[in-house]
Amino acid sequence: MPGPVPVIIGVADVKNGSTKVEDAREPLDLMLEAIKNAIADTGSSQTEALREAIDSIDVVNSWTWPYPDLPGLLSKKLGISAKHQHLSPHGGNQPGLLFDDAAKRISTGQTKVALLTGGEALASLTACAAAKQIPPPGWTKPSETVDSVFSPTTRQLKNSTSMSEGVIKGMRSGVTGQPADLGALHDIGAPIHVYPLFENGFRAHRKQSIKDNNRESAKLYGRFANVAQKNPVAWNHGKHISEDFIGTVSKKNRMICFPYPLLMNAFNTINLAGAVILTSTDVAQQLGVPENKWIYPLGGAGTSDSGDFWLRPNFHSSPSISRSLDAALEVSQLKKEDIDLYDFYSCFPIVPKFAASHLGIDLEKSEKSLTLLGGLTSFGGAGNNYSMHAFTEMTRQLRAGKGKTGLILANGGNATYQHVVCLSSRPRADGSAFPCIQPLPDFLTDLPVPTIEEIAEGEAIIETYTVEFARDGKPERGYIVGRLKKNDRRFVANHADEITLQQLCSTTEEPIGRSGHVKPDTQRKGRNLFSFAKESRL
Repeated sequence: MPGPVPVIIGVADVKNGSTKVEDAREPLDLMLEAIKNAIADTGSSQTEALREAIDSIDVVNSWTWPYPDLPGLLSKKLGISAKHQHLSPHGGNQPGLLFDDAAKRISTGQTKVALLTGGEALASLTACAAAKQIPPPGWTKPSETVDSVFSPTTRQLKNSTSMSEGVIKGMRSGVTGQPADLGALHDIGAPIHVYPLFENGFRAHRKQSIKDNNRESAKLYGRFANVAQKNPVAWNHGKHISEDFIGTVSKKNRMICFPYPLLMNAFNTINLAGAVILTSTDVAQQLGVPENKWIYPLGGAGTSDSGDFWLRPNFHSSPSISRSLDAALEVSQLKKEDIDLYDFYSCFPIVPKFAASHLGIDLEKSEKSLTLLGGLTSFGGAGNNYSMHAFTEMTRQLRAGKGKTGLILANGGNATYQHVVCLSSRPRADGSAFPCIQPLPDFLTDLPVPTIEEIAEGEAIIETYTVEFARDGKPERGYIVGRLKKNDRRFVANHADEITLQQLCSTTEEPIGRSGHVKPDTQRKGRNLFSFAKESRL
């Protein structure tokens, strides 16, 4: 006989649209409002009993503020004593993972009522920093130990650049400064650097021109912007941003790392929070929650690729995305044709492109939107918590009959960590319990990876690349991943000369597959330099 059947019973989002210092509200405050609104959203006839029954609190770690014990603070403010209290690691996959784990605990009787929440106030924090009011008046005393974009010791933001770029730069993945860290040795490792490596690799693999690739990304994000324009929770609600504007480099849309201008990067300077409440069908009935509020989790799955981009099998696919999608559909007893609603994480265009490509979704012809929110550029990056809002919005749309089944892809790191969850307005097809298995390993270890040549020298071919641009629009540094012709080993390098840097910026000629020379940098130990000098065409 199946165990308790988990259902979503309440969801809510909160947006503080003001960036005035006097209106600054900390993430804790936004989360509390979202939780209270989610309790009200259940329609329960016993809301006080529902609040008291919450015995599980999972919180997505906040970029904004280093709280000493965020789950404990929320429990105290709510007047409850949840036996399960958990603060997630950083990662955009965490809302999906926390949701899946909560559904499993409900199914095994470990949890009665589960609360998931998360929130950011980076827009307010940025305004306060500009006004030299750090910490903001009235905000919770920060912890000295929690990793954050805020540094309690210096009383300033760790990044002085704009938060839309600076936060991403601060959340470097795999950059530890250790000798074996090829990313740190070549000043590459932030998401703004690494995701373009995959976009460029995917483009070249499909033999797509640079111009057509830009048009494809602009059209995709133009559609996302249209969704956000109509979404009252979105940071860009009511704002029209055309695909032409998104795809055209300008003073207001400068190039960040090729091929992505600013409006193809996640925008994190927002004030948003979300909350989701789950319980079992039996408890929902006891608490007087109407059945038209119930949305059923069907199953979930997730896994991870290497956190070091140079240890990926290639740059034209994401095994962790592909396998997470496949496994989540399988455990949910679904086929891809069964999915009516999608929300793919979209910090950069390559993530929804990878997911759509694997599922056979034609970006040009498909009528199904790949986002319910508007994407991390137009809806807002929401730190690690973006996909929490995907759960809230998908719940609302399923309740409203806009589809029967939906799929959420939550992505973290540098296309590293994935978690996929399927939801439905109906229970599992065969009436079975929510699957409590983990269908995938935490990390994929069965993938062939090229041998790495840390100190490289000789004729070489570009495997993928990107170029970082300065704020004045000039190219600043080239990043190359290549293969040595003599042994096919992979290396990482920077550009060696100005001519090579300019050629890497070409919008007409494809650099991937071109030949050149790599050599060790005599001025900086451990760094390689690549040049097109004496180039020969394959």
